[in-house]
Amino acid sequence: MQLLFGYIFIPPPSSAFILLFNNKDVWANLRAVRLFDQILVTFYQYRCHITLLIAFLDYHRAFLWSLVFSVPVFFTSMVFMYIPGLKNVLETKVVNMLSVGEVLRWALSTPVQFIIGQKFYIGAYIALSHGYANMDVLIALGTNAAYFYSVYSVLRAATSPAFNASDFFETSSMLISFILLGKYLEVLARGKTSEAIAKLMDLAPKTATLLTIDDKGIVVNEKEVDSRLIQKNDVIKTIPGSKVACDGLVIWGQSHINESMITGESRPVTKRTGDIVIGGTLNENGVLHIKAAKVGSETALSQIVRLVESAQMAKAPVQRFADHISKYFVPLVIALSFCTWVSWFLAGMFKAYPRTWIPSSMDSFELSLQFGISVMVVACPCALGLATPTAVMVGTGVGASLGVLIKGGQALQSAQEVNSIVFDKTGTLTICKPMVVNTRLFKTMVPQEFYELIAAAEVNSDHPLAKAIVENAKKMRGSEEKLIWPEALNFESITGQGVKAIICNKEVIVGNKSLMLEQGIAIPVEAEEALAETTGLAQTGVLVSIDKEVIGVLAISDPLKPEAPEVIFILKSMNIESMIVTGDNWGTANAIAKQVGIDSKYVVAEAKPEQKAEKVKELQAQI
Repeated sequence: MQLLFGYIFIPPPSSAFILLFNNKDVWANLRAVRLFDQILVTFYQYRCHITLLIAFLDYHRAFLWSLVFSVPVFFTSMVFMYIPGLKNVLETKVVNMLSVGEVLRWALSTPVQFIIGQKFYIGAYIALSHGYANMDVLIALGTNAAYFYSVYSVLRAATSPAFNASDFFETSSMLISFILLGKYLEVLARGKTSEAIAKLMDLAPKTATLLTIDDKGIVVNEKEVDSRLIQKNDVIKTIPGSKVACDGLVIWGQSHINESMITGESRPVTKRTGDIVIGGTLNENGVLHIKAAKVGSETALSQIVRLVESAQMAKAPVQRFADHISKYFVPLVIALSFCTWVSWFLAGMFKAYPRTWIPSSMDSFELSLQFGISVMVVACPCALGLATPTAVMVGTGVGASLGVLIKGGQALQSAQEVNSIVFDKTGTLTICKPMVVNTRLFKTMVPQEFYELIAAAEVNSDHPLAKAIVENAKKMRGSEEKLIWPEALNFESITGQGVKAIICNKEVIVGNKSLMLEQGIAIPVEAEEALAETTGLAQTGVLVSIDKEVIGVLAISDPLKPEAPEVIFILKSMNIESMIVTGDNWGTANAIAKQVGIDSKYVVAEAKPEQKAEKVKELQAQI
């Protein structure tokens, strides 16, 4: 059963399932075994969501019902007593000194105390049966002390013609309502994080195209299968617009993969034979044949989901500290409450304080009892036991709703100690949507005709810069015209350099400086100056040649996100240093840093991914 349950966080199923899968025919079909395995994983994941939903509905219902009873108790005690007409009604005597208001508060607070608040009794019983006192114990003691003292007070008022009752029904009922609100918010925040996990799980495609390849490497068959049936070394075909089914190695084809949902990098990554791809990422163009390397729980996507799930279960250090303190806090509060009652009672017996301190309707015993109960009620763990986990869960939930997956409470708590933040450039400080920001022509030519020629060539390319040029050409033509470009003959795309084609009997070449030099095209001084200027402005310069002559330069820029300078300014005001570590050239990196307000000494350019990680480790070592 290791094959089936080696990486599932649930116990193996009943013996009936084991007997079923001991059948030789079933075991022989490994794909059927994997399908059942994945179904169990899916069941476990959705069972967690269902459990969370039940908890959410439970606390939501309990909180609403507590409001139904607690709000009237609060108003009859704290508000209506100051409204002349209502005050007279509430102070109407029923029996002796027992008033209508006291009867109403008693009747309304009782369901809150014993029906809606039964969760705390159950939690307190379980804790005490295991030999320790938790927050539920203190909540139960505090609310019961306030409730039963109030019952004693109203019963004495009902049997005495002179005793004026002072009840605390609103204290017990509102305290339970506030704690239920906190529990509801905690489950709600956890639900938001779970929604983000569900979205992560949905990144994986439902089906995949499985290829059968002969010994000569020729595809002899292809069929659509459930993606959960993919095994190691299977060859999967991924077409443009579809998602990669599993982690693997490209063995044929070339394309651009959008890995932003996994890596956070918005710019599509070029993938060729020998490159590694990640399951759940989007294939933007081109057909790829991928040899499966990691499947099921081994994929990067599954590991991310598992990481977030474990982060939810982990407690922050401050939360663990609060739990540790609560073991001593509860007995300490009970002891202090008892000592307060005894000390005030003894002080009253020996007349250690003036008799005028005691209300006319009380004696020293009742006064001391009030003080003891007050200590217990005030110490009810709203901050210690409720605020800490709620703050952690709300923080992670808000982060998840904004697309930030926080690795549990420990990471959230450590965030307060951050003194330096490292930014990537593309897709982080910039919007990662290239657009043409300037066009410089060196020959007399109508701009619309110029763009007609280059767009006819670039429309055949799938490069992000080509798409930006075509989009700009569309704007120049106007939306009222049909978007039909002249035919491109002998089109050729040169990877990493540009494109060339014959458009309207003219040889059009669009690309970088190295492409022009390879094609034997001289670059004029004004074009060199234009390229240098674009680099200084954090732009990409694209040369355009028509019939072996450089006609113009296009400046393409990835604009800053509007909020980027403000974010850097706010971080500076918090004494947090900002850095840029990017793979782009130094000129572009420094220009972006200047625009957002980062000093050039905090810029690292032309850095490879592993160098970026090393820079972060270097900064951490300096702390």
